[in-house]
Order: sequence, then C-alpha cells, then structure tokens
Amino acid sequence: MNVDMIYAIDRLVEILKTPSPTGNTKAAMDIIKKEFDDLKVKTHQTKKGALIATIEGENDRIHKTLSAHIDTLGAMVKEIKGNGRLKITQIGGYSWNTIEGEYCVVEASNGRKYSGTIVTTKASTHIHGGETSKLERNENSMEIRLDEKIETAEEIKKLGISVGDFVFLDPRTTVTESGFIKSRHLDDKAGVAAILTIAKYFKDNGIKPKYTTHFFISNYEEVGHGASASIPEKTVEFIAIDMAAPGDGQTSDEYSVTICAKDSSGPYDLELKNRLVNIAENNDINYKIDIYPFYGSDASAAMRAGWEFKHGLIGPGVDASHSHERTHRDAIENTVKLAIKYLLAE
Repeated sequence: MNVDMIYAIDRLVEILKTPSPTGNTKAAMDIIKKEFDDLKVKTHQTKKGALIATIEGENDRIHKTLSAHIDTLGAMVKEIKGNGRLKITQIGGYSWNTIEGEYCVVEASNGRKYSGTIVTTKASTHIHGGETSKLERNENSMEIRLDEKIETAEEIKKLGISVGDFVFLDPRTTVTESGFIKSRHLDDKAGVAAILTIAKYFKDNGIKPKYTTHFFISNYEEVGHGASASIPEKTVEFIAIDMAAPGDGQTSDEYSVTICAKDSSGPYDLELKNRLVNIAENNDINYKIDIYPFYGSDASAAMRAGWEFKHGLIGPGVDASHSHERTHRDAIENTVKLAIKYLLAE
C-alpha cells in the first residue's frame, strides 16, 4: 500500500506552524477545511466549531468515525503586572518547567501580535544566585517578557493587550533528514495529518471505504470535552487517532502505530482492539499495544458523554508528550496504513 507521506509531512508542518491552542483554533481549522475541500470531501462544522468530513461508503446503513484534535496546549494572559510583565494561566496540562525560556506570541484583542519570552521571576543568576535553580516553577514564578519598550501595566494596556488574550508557544518545528519531526503540538497535529492522508488515499485511488466514514476534527480535546457531542448518529465504531506515549514502562515507540488497550478512562473495546491487532498483523504493519495511566482521548470524552458505540484509540508514538515532542514519519505512516486497512475491512 502506497500512501502519500510527502503530503502527510507537508500538511503536518503547515498546521504545526499555525497556532491553535484550545479556544483559538479557527486559523488551523480553516487550513484543514481547505484540504478537505481540495480533496472534494464534504464537510460541515458543528455548533462548537468542530469539523466533520464525510466519505460515502459501500454500506451507508452503519457508519464509522475517526477523530483527531487540532487544539493544542497554550496559555492565556491572567494578569498584567505592574512591572510590565505578564502573568499567564495554562491551557491544557503541562509542567511549568517545559515552557521556561520558550519564545511565544501574545495575540492582543485588537488582532495585533507581540513576541516575547517566558522566563522566571528570578531568571538572572547574577542577581539571584542559587535561587534561580531552587525556585519552584509555577503560575506565580513564571512570566512573559514582551519584546516592547514597556515598564508599566499602563504601557502594556496601550498596546491593546488585556486579560484573556491568547498566548502561542513557539512550536520550533524541524524535520530531519533521518525522518524525525521535532515540534511542540505533535499531540495531536500528527493525528490530524494522518487523517488528511487517509482521506487523500481514498480519493486518489477512487475507492470507497466499506462503510460511510466520518473524520471528526475536534477543537476542545485538551480540556476534556472534544468529541462529547455532534458525532454522526449512525456511528457504530469510533476510533480516536491521537499520540502514543513512549517512555519507561511503556511498549510504544516513535516508529510504530500503538493500539491502546486502556487509559485513565478505562479499557477500550476489547473486540475492536483485537480486530485492529489482527489487521496490523495480517498486513505487516508495525504496531505496539500499550496502556496509559495519565491519558484521555476524544473516544474517552464520547464515552463519558453517553454515546453508545465501540470505541478505540490508535496513534503514532510521540516522545516527551506535552513537552518538547518528537515522532518519526514511520509512526505516522503505520498509523495511516492501519486506519486505511480498518476502513476497508468488513
């Protein structure tokens, strides 16, 4: 099976470089809609802003839905400090130390964008000595240093910046010759790129999936309610495509597709999990099976909301999740291949 991995990586880089923290995803969602439009895949947007694309299957009586989320981690202005710095609140869950020293952009309410750096309140060792390393990193010790000539809160306000403005973290996206993609927000833009590549495979080859298939691009997954509503009613199986997490005690790696057996929301559907394993084995697709104790997905959100269907979770291995992430093109390719074979199967 030949899948267009040049397209997959190009689309991934494009959306990685387009900020989309939870609550501010329109620019990235517009790119995804345009891709589906170019592929001549019908779409509609939900009241909550999610995008659903649909490819008609050989069987339209029952449907399958695959999801990925475009929203990412980020921050928001919490307080304008008297010294001209900005205090922030997190969007999504991450360790404060993972954003120390990161370049960022503040999008003011008037649409203007201002660059800055996230630093601690005691960043200079020449001033604070050993206190710089002992300081606990939290919402009270981290602040944004804007690249503007400002020293007071009033000067910040004159720029148009106010409490509630979004902060975009620099993704620092890099693609290496050895096939690695290093970037923030591979969770879950790698999954979104996989879905676009799956849709492209069906359209390029002029074939239909066995069952009518929906691609649900959610926009509130990082805060827990991404795919909690508006799932097409004929859906009998729902698979979230989201990052897998390699690390100590895990089987996942950066080169395979992982089939999740259980996460913090409980076990995924056993019959569906076993079917995905069989598809991978029968088609020589590199896969792992893993469990994530500190993890939830769009499928988890759907189950909590009371939807009734078989639910599963697959995805490419992404190292250092919610930090300085990295994956390999092989993991994305294996994810795409497993999803295509699943959609072609009885």
